[in-house]
Amino acid sequence: MKTLGIVLVVAGVFALAYGGFTYNRERTVIDMGPLQATATEHHRVPISPAIGALALLSGVLLLVVPARKAA
Repeated sequence: MKTLGIVLVVAGVFALAYGGFTYNRERTVIDMGPLQATATEHHRVPISPAIGALALLSGVLLLVVPARKAA
């Protein structure tokens, strides 16, 4: 559970600090035999600050609250 807590804390901080992530995708525009033209598309995936805060809070709770012991 502590590992999951650490992952959630890191993901929450990342989401709050950057607000999302970007990635590039190369796409073929023209393909006529030996002639090819490509274009790079830039995509941004936004992450809501509420989701970042929720992940951060959940991670902190997993790290702070002691785990229940099995009987």
